[in-house]
Formats: sequence, C-alpha cells, structure tokens
Amino acid sequence: MTAMKLNEVRKIFTGAAAVTAIGSCSDISESPEQPMNIIYIMCDDHSYQTISAYDRTLTNTPNIDRLCDEGYRFTNSFVANSLSGPSRACLLTGKHSHKNGFTDNRDRIFDGNQTTFPKLLKENGYETAVIGKWHLGSEPVGFSHWDILDGQGEYYQPVFICNGDTLLRPGYVTDIITEQTIDWLEKKRDKNKPFCLLVHHKAPHRSWMPDVCDLGSHDHVEFPLPENFEDNYEGRPAASLQEMTIEADMNTAYDLKIADKDGTLIEPEWKWTLGMYRGGTKEGERLRPGRMDHEQQEAWNSYYDPIIEDFRKDSLEGKELAEWKYQRYMKDYCSVIKSVDRNIGHLYEYLEKEGLLENTMIIYTSDQGFFMGEHGFFDKRFMYEESFRTPLIVRLPDRMERKRPGRAETSVYGPNFGKGDYDISEMVQNIDIAPTILEYAGVEIPEEMQGESFLGLMKGTSAKDMKTDTGKGWRDALYYHYYEYPGEHAVRRHYGIRTERYSLMHFYHDTDSWELYDLKNDPLQMHNIYHTPEAAIILPDLMKQLHELQMLYEDPIQ
Repeated sequence: MTAMKLNEVRKIFTGAAAVTAIGSCSDISESPEQPMNIIYIMCDDHSYQTISAYDRTLTNTPNIDRLCDEGYRFTNSFVANSLSGPSRACLLTGKHSHKNGFTDNRDRIFDGNQTTFPKLLKENGYETAVIGKWHLGSEPVGFSHWDILDGQGEYYQPVFICNGDTLLRPGYVTDIITEQTIDWLEKKRDKNKPFCLLVHHKAPHRSWMPDVCDLGSHDHVEFPLPENFEDNYEGRPAASLQEMTIEADMNTAYDLKIADKDGTLIEPEWKWTLGMYRGGTKEGERLRPGRMDHEQQEAWNSYYDPIIEDFRKDSLEGKELAEWKYQRYMKDYCSVIKSVDRNIGHLYEYLEKEGLLENTMIIYTSDQGFFMGEHGFFDKRFMYEESFRTPLIVRLPDRMERKRPGRAETSVYGPNFGKGDYDISEMVQNIDIAPTILEYAGVEIPEEMQGESFLGLMKGTSAKDMKTDTGKGWRDALYYHYYEYPGEHAVRRHYGIRTERYSLMHFYHDTDSWELYDLKNDPLQMHNIYHTPEAAIILPDLMKQLHELQMLYEDPIQ
C-alpha cells in the first residue's frame, strides 16, 4: 500500500507550486506552508438513523448536517466489529480485531506497542491529542496530550485522567469534552505544528442521560414504531437467542430512569440505580462525589418524578409496556443527541473564528451503529445493517476545488439515497480511516494496515481506478467478525461478508447457523433465504468471496 508524498498532497489541497517535505519539527516551523490538520470526532453509539443528514424521521441535527453540507456523506460506511473497544482498536491500527488483538471488551487491554496512526503522525511532526472516551484498558500511547474519561465515564461530574492525573470535572460530559477540546486547541498545543485531534464523546451511550437543559426536548414527538419492531425472528435462530430486546431486556430503572426515591419500582439487582439517578453512589464501587449537584438534581427530579408517578399508576403490561419503553428510550436518546449536535456547533464556531477550517479535515462518525427499535432491539453487536452500518461525514478544506454538495434523499431505505453530488456510495470500513488520515497527512501507510485510504474517492478518482491491495479497484465486499460471547446481551459470535446486494453471516461457538439476506428486496433483513433455491444459485460465489477475504485478512476460519 502506498501514499502520496507530502508535497504532492499539499499541491492538491493548497495549490502551492513547491514546498519542503516535512522531516522534523524544525522543518515544520520553517516551512511557509503547514500540512493539513485533522480533527476526528467520534460519538459512542450514535446511529445514522438519528442524524438528519441520513434520515429526517426521528430528530434534527443541524450542526452535524452542516458538516455534511460542506463535505462528503458516506452512504455505505461500516465497522469491522460492532463493539466499542474493538471498534476503537480497529480505528487506531487500521487492522481487523484478530490482528490488533482487541477482539472484545472482556478484560481486554489494548496493546499500545503496536503501530497506530497517531504514533506515525507524531513521529512526522504532528501534535497529537485524544480527549474524551478511550475505553481500551491501557493508557494512550503516541499522543502529545491525552485527557480521557475514567473507564466508561459518567454523564454528570465525570472523572478524567489527564496525562496521568485524575481529575473530577463538574458539569455535563459532552460540554466538558468540548470545553477541553477548545482549551487544547487554544492554549496547550504547539501552534507551529500541524495537529491531529481525536474528540471522543461518551454520548449517546447507554443509559442516555440528557443534559438538564435538554430534558423533555423531544416529549412532543410521537416516534413511529419501526416496521419490524415486533419481529419474531422466524428462521433466524441466533437472533432469537439474544438478550437485547426493548420489550424483555431494557430495564426500566437503569435504562429509562424509572427510579423512584424509595426504590419500590426497582428490581433488586438494579437497586444501585437509585443512587445513580438520585445523587448517591453505586454500592461496592469507590466513593465518587455525587453524580449531580443540587441544581442538576432538582431539575432531574422535577422532570422525571411525574413520569415515574404516571408509570406507577398506569401499570402497563405486554405490548403497551413495550411501546411505552420504546417512546421513553427514543425521547431520552434524542435529547442526548441534541447536546451532541449543539456541541458540534460550538466547536465548529471556534474553528471558523480561528480560521482553522481553511486547513483542517473534519471527520464525524460513531464507533458503530445502533438499533433504534429495529427488530425490537436496542444496542448493537449484530451484523444486521443498523448495527453494522455507521455514519461517516468528512469535511475537507474549502480550498479544494469543487461544487457544493447536492442534497439527495435522506433515508437509507429511500430509492434515491446516496445519489447526491457529494455522496460516496462505495463501501468503506473503520479500518480505512487510519490509512486515509495518513495519506492526507503525507505519511507513508504501513503494509501491516489492512484498511485502504478512501482519500481518492473524495478527490474524484473512480472506484475502478483506485489502487488497493487487491489491485482490482475499490473493494466490492466487506468482512465482519464479532467475538464477545458469552457476554452482555448474549449475541452469538459470528462472522460474515457484505456485498452491494447480499449479507451473509455465520453464527458459531455454541450454535451453528447461517443467515443470508437479499438487501435489495429485503432491506429490513426479515427473511433469511439461506436454505432457499435462490440461495443455492448465489451461495457458491458468496462463499468463495468470504473465503478470499478471510485469507486476505489472515482470519482463515473454516
């Protein structure tokens, strides 16, 4: 795999006739032209369904949409392993989980000794920083500055570890991450160097706790039930074995904040949520100052107390309870997104004010997709589209000569989705982000990285003319592998392949079942056609492609 030299990249993006290649920090300060900056923004569990640039059905995200309006919308962006820690490891290394060693979240520690793109950028004169959620067990390596949440992180009064020092910061986590991001950009970085900044938001991770100013922001919305909300998983035995349905597995206390002051509505194993939402601490954990201050707690109680009281009175059961849980889930989740979008706007305003938009690539994405009630699910993990697919928006500096992007239909299920002037429909994966960033920075891409740079797709190179490891143009199939079982939500281990039209997956370990979907005729993935006459025609080629990808990525499962 090769990358363009830095001076070639600069000519494309800046129009400079000639510049000096970067070899050291002194070279950077003496150069009349600075290399491009990179800001990578990643939220945790932000579904494409709740970004109005992708789908206007559920909520409105004007600031994220602005990035899309001024950049590129990737309409077929996917992950390699739909789980937070593994996804982050794939991002950093440009390699699939089995190659970077971080396959699941269970007692895994990311090996910081391996090659990562921040390390390579730092070695080539970049200031590198990560602010927000890390969730990889080990301390960040290859960063000039790191300021990360302690573990999963808290929504209110979160604990951060800043370059080794533990700090408790008052306030709401999304606001704090943005404040620390702007503080680093303004006061702490070496402004004579280019920078690569990773902004990792905790939101909207479970349990979807809104900022007090956003409580009730979506109460006026009656969210439409997904068409397959009442899925019975017929013909899909692995799907029937999971433990992540809204109806049966979403907890009213932990997930939906139905935590009354006396705890009578809370099941015994969830009693600690009383402290989580009422200002106390979780039994058995180290003492942490109250999650909310008095003002926050008062606002929280004022909003949720009437909801709790109505829930107590209504005594909902069955279908009514499931639909009520869905509405509460969506209202809280979208209220958390409101804060995310507002903070993206704050950061954007700062970049604009400081003139940094002129030489900065901005990437917005999530660590994986998320179920918004499709198949009756919440969470992620499955290779089904809502979990496997992730939003990806890239804004390049305006100095690139191009038209304003066209606005196409914003619904992944619509016939014209992905057909805007600056929609990129080729299949990309999160292992591609590291090589893309490196090529953009003019840094050589290591052979060990399994992803491919998609920078050429944004520059207008046709998919068939792209140079990749296969030598056949841009990829026509993706490989996926999920490992965390036994584990939370009981989603079975599985691997699979996705082409433009078909999705094939094999569930294994304590089960052995195959699923095959025709995404053209069955975009909701309700009909497993693996055992049909149709499958007998298409399976040989799909199995061949699957085997070829397993060999290419050195994951030769038989």
